[in-house]
This record gives sequence, C-alpha cells and structure tokens, in this order.
Amino acid sequence: MTRKRTASAVAAAATLTLALAACSGGSSGGSGKSGGSGSSAKPAFNAAVDNVYNPSDVKGGVLRMANESDWDSLDPANNYYSYEWNFNRLYIRTLVTFAAGPGQEGAKLVPDMAQTLGVPSDGAKTWTYKLKPGLKYEDGTAITTKDVKYAVERSLDKATFPNGPTYFNDFLVGAAKFSPYKDKSPGGLASIETPDDSTIIFHLTKPFSGFDYFAQIPSTAPVPQAKDTGAKYKQHVISSGPYMFKTNNAGKNFVLVRNPNWSAASDPNRKALPDEIDVALNVNADDIDQRLLAGDLDVAVTGVGVGSAAQGQILGNPQQKQYADAAASTRLWYTSINGTVKPFDNIHCRRAVEYAADRTGYQTAFGGPVAGGDIATNLLPPIIPGAKPFNAYPVSANTGDVAKAKQELVQCGQPNGFSTGYSYRVERPHEKAAAEALQQSLAKVGIKLTLKGYPKDDYFAQYAGKPDFVVKNNIGLAANGWAADWPDGYGFLAQMVDSRVIRATGGANNTSVRDPAVDALLDKALTQTDNAAREATWLEIDKKVMDDAFILPGVWTKTLFYRPKNLTNVFINNGYSMYDYTALGVK
Repeated sequence: MTRKRTASAVAAAATLTLALAACSGGSSGGSGKSGGSGSSAKPAFNAAVDNVYNPSDVKGGVLRMANESDWDSLDPANNYYSYEWNFNRLYIRTLVTFAAGPGQEGAKLVPDMAQTLGVPSDGAKTWTYKLKPGLKYEDGTAITTKDVKYAVERSLDKATFPNGPTYFNDFLVGAAKFSPYKDKSPGGLASIETPDDSTIIFHLTKPFSGFDYFAQIPSTAPVPQAKDTGAKYKQHVISSGPYMFKTNNAGKNFVLVRNPNWSAASDPNRKALPDEIDVALNVNADDIDQRLLAGDLDVAVTGVGVGSAAQGQILGNPQQKQYADAAASTRLWYTSINGTVKPFDNIHCRRAVEYAADRTGYQTAFGGPVAGGDIATNLLPPIIPGAKPFNAYPVSANTGDVAKAKQELVQCGQPNGFSTGYSYRVERPHEKAAAEALQQSLAKVGIKLTLKGYPKDDYFAQYAGKPDFVVKNNIGLAANGWAADWPDGYGFLAQMVDSRVIRATGGANNTSVRDPAVDALLDKALTQTDNAAREATWLEIDKKVMDDAFILPGVWTKTLFYRPKNLTNVFINNGYSMYDYTALGVK
C-alpha cells in the first residue's frame, strides 16, 4: 500500500477461506513478542525484522516523526497511503485491525472495537459484528454501532472523500453512489443494519469470505454524526483511539496527546507508550534522514525508507548499520504505461519501453539490491502466496535491449521514436532518479522523456490518476508504487489492474490497465474457494498484464529503515511493511 488508491473495484477477492479468518482470531496481547523469533535489546542489522528490538513497557516521553510532504488527509475516510493507515490507529479504532506483532504475526487480523472477528451468514453475504462494551470518544460520550454505520456511509461519498478506498461502495448493497450528505432518508443505507447500539450487520451484493479485511479499513472508525463537518472534519477528527489531537497546523505540523477516555482494558492491541506524538510536515527528505542518523528525530513516518545518500552512510558504517533493518515487503515500485496517450495506444510502443528500460538503473535509483530491493520482472512480489517470478521481456544483464526495442518501434509505426511525458512525485528523490535513469535508457532508442514532478498529496487525485489531465499533459509514463492492501493476491492486484477502479474524477492508483480480460479474471477469482486455483488465477492475471505491457515493473522492495537509539519496542509489522507505530516507545 505505498499508495493504496481505489475506485470501483467491481471484482472481489478470490474468496479467502473462513477457516483462515478464524485462525487469525484472538488478541496479540499488545506485547509485540508473539509470532516472531523473540526479542533483543542488542543492536544488530535486521534486529527488528521478525523480532522485537529493545522491548519495553515504559510509558512517557515525546515520539518525534516527520513527513517529507503534507498528509493526504487526517480524516480516516479520505486517506490511503499505508503509512496513514498504520498511523491512523494511534487516534482511531476500527472493527478489526492487524495484530501488533513482528513478522507474520502482524499480518493476522484480530478484533479491535469488535468483540470477535466477523460472523458470516447467508453464504458469506452477510457479516455481523458486536462492539465491546464501554467504548468512548475523547469527550467521554459512548461509541455506538450507529457511529460506525455513519462512518462507512460518509466514506461512500467520493466527491467529498476522493482519496479513500471504495471497497464498501463496491460490495454493500445499494452503496455505489450513496452519500449521507445527499440522501436524508431515515435509517440511511439499508444494507447496514444497527438493530441495537452494539450490533452492526453488513449485507453484500455477493459472497466475500475475506470481509474482515474490509472491517480493518479506517472507514469503519466511528464518527459522531452531530460532529461531522464533511471535508473539514480532517481539521479535528474525534478520537476513538489512545491519542487525540492537541494541535493541527495545516501543512506545518500536528501534535497528539493522550486521550483520557481511551480504555486500555478494551484495547490489548495498542501499547500507547509515548505521552505525546509530534509530527512535522513538508520536511526535506534528506533532512529527515540526517536527523534520524543524528538522533534528532525518531521516525520517518511515510515508511518508504531512507534515501540513497543515507543508505550509503548506513551500509558503509558498521556502527550505524546495526541500527538498520532491510525488510522485504509486498511493495512494487513501477511505471504505468498509459494506453490513453498516443502512441501508447499501440501495444508495440508499450513493449518498446519494456525492452529499452535499464532495470539495473531503476534498481539503483531505489537504493540497489540491499537497501532498495530485487529487480522486478513481473507484478506479484515473491512473498505473496502463489507468486511465481517470470520474465516476459528478458534482457541480458537487465540493462536494456536496444535492438529489440527498435524492432517494436518499427511495428508500432514509430521507427525514429517519439516524445512523451513522465510524471513522478516531486517529494520523492528515488522516483525522480528512476525517471532520469529511464530518460537515459529510452533515449537510446529515440523515446524522449520530459520529466514532470507533481506533489505527492494530490498526485493521483489531480495529476497522474486523473485521466483527462494525463491525456491533456501527454503523460505517457507515470511513476507509481503499490503495496498490498493486505498480504494476498487480491490485496495486491485488484487496485493495480482492474479497469473499473479508474474514474474521471481521479484518485485511482491504476492509471493504465484497461483490459476487460483482466477484469473477467478478477471476477473469476471471486468464485474460487480452492487456494491453488485462486493462486493460479493471480498468476494468470500477472501474465496477462505483462503481455499487454501496461506496466513496467521496477523493484520488488526491500526497504531500509533506521531506528535511532531513542526508540523502544521496534519491529516490522508485515500488515503494513513498516515499523508498527502503535507499539513504539522512546527512552
């Protein structure tokens, strides 16, 4: 979920077995010690991968974080970066959440506000949850299921909240275009029932046994309707978690302090160790890295790892390397090849890019094999169940094949090449470096790239993800990145490749894959309850998209994180592929 943008994904997950959901139940106990190989206070490279580094239950202090740009939105209905979902859990609670544990433990779903994981009926078309007793907002008022229902309803309004996911739009009966701001009928959306203040029932258009993954989405964080201010709610989200907002200076910083009405007894998933959490916004990425190394900052909140300059410093110095973690993830850095921009409406022009690209240069831009990751030759990262790496465009040494690229250009009627734009997020130096590497390698076959940087917070909503802007500004290629919404084939592929997520208003992570055959395969997966058959379908989708050449895969990531000496209780949570922010403490 580096970027987890979605719109109308009409296809659902190939059904995740109810047995799998059941065995994911229980509580992590908040210790962060289960599921990994143990814990250690001794500094070592990768000490926080599958382990808890510097375990602690000591409360107090200030946890200092920084973001190289602005927040997408603090409103849980309107954010979709994985770091935001990770961070959200400090001030909101959802029906279900990922366990607070290292490695695979962190990829398991556990109850949060709900007493148990969801209870299915009607062949997994109906899902029921019951809230724990005594849940309260920051002002002491009780949280009820009517607040959860309203929160989901407001998240359906994509005109007001274009950045959030649309799984509920796609699967709840009658939810596709529902908005509580426009539909004032008593009772709201009929497919969400609240027969009492502790029970909520969801009715789906089709069976989906992985619905608990939907229940962990921030859209299920309760919102009191009387205090909802629509698009302005982001200015002060009413807390249901262990922290609440003390200050919120748009574009500059915000501060979280303890929520006095949060109940630790009802929440074994969050340690809530710091007394205060300070987040600085729009801080230069290189400055963030240097402040981490100097101990003047605790966390680079976006979770994309340190930049190339800091990577060299860390890996070249044993004293600093022992405080670093290189963690594999479900993230793919890639380039969208937009078939709506001529001449990329011709498959051979797209394939010319696949052959001409210097994949080694792409990998170097993201930090090389240790800090950046492995060269990707297809979509599915190897750690996704059922993934099988393959190479549809084999090139010697991964440095580009000029001859094959020129052959494709001849077939697409552009023997001398052509000019096109390449967009990237201006706050991300590695994306710019990858763009420059592609600019050089594609120039060898006559494809001239004009690099265009746009701000991260509106990158998909207003620029690379807005179809008319893409065409008007000749953005044939767009820097992109994706990590699974959850660690399985559907959580990774659906929002990257389903053409039905693309919408005219912008916001979708998929900017380029428009293939009805791929959509049909996603629909097929919905009916497959057999694991092997479902995984074979994910691979079939991967091969079809690569054959279409709508995506140039770049790097299956290994993210290099740095944990300053000040941090305690540090571990990589596989549910988010970064440090678990709910567990962190400070000395």
